[in-house]
Amino acid sequence: MPVREPAPGMPRDLPATTRRPPASSRGTRTRQKLVQAARHIFERDGFLDARITDITAQAGVAAGSFYTYFKNKDDVFAAVMEEVNEEMLHPRLHLAADRDDPAAVIEATNRAYLASYRRNAKLMALLDQVAHIDPDFRRMRLRRAEAFARRNAQSIAHLQQRGLADPELDPQLAADALSAMVGRMAYFRYVQGYGNASTRTLAKTLTRLWTNALGITSNQ
Repeated sequence: MPVREPAPGMPRDLPATTRRPPASSRGTRTRQKLVQAARHIFERDGFLDARITDITAQAGVAAGSFYTYFKNKDDVFAAVMEEVNEEMLHPRLHLAADRDDPAAVIEATNRAYLASYRRNAKLMALLDQVAHIDPDFRRMRLRRAEAFARRNAQSIAHLQQRGLADPELDPQLAADALSAMVGRMAYFRYVQGYGNASTRTLAKTLTRLWTNALGITSNQ
């Protein structure tokens, strides 16, 4: 599937939308209506049972307008997931590298990530399902994980430079492991329904494990 240049902060090689961006503000609004409608339909019906006619009806636009902005159902699902990924990548762990109490910032970041994951749990479950059968979406999931880990590795390295984290750790490997821990726990809690921990409690526990692993001590 052809790809277009991803939005700032997004991983590359995503199965992104294949049509050109709208040239007018009206076109932008119509496209956004379709993306919002697609999200609703995907969350309601799942990926396989979602129909383009239902998406256009939900958006309140003519059926033919869909193909002005998207090639097919995969295309609009990719657009929906682009927005989800952008939202979930928004909490920036690099803030922890520049604060006096990085442990407190890591906890706030984890809490924001978990809350975002909970809001998007149905779509995260769909991405996991579709990734098993579609190599483009499998690559999307992998690139998303790489983007999180790469950003976190940069933050860990910065903390090491400031003498706030264990200097013997490989920052990329540590980031891979810790990011996977948080992501997998979010999946078990909000997609699989495992356990009953609140987002606050889960964030505190994950942060304790994260900071212990890095050798960080909170200033509070």
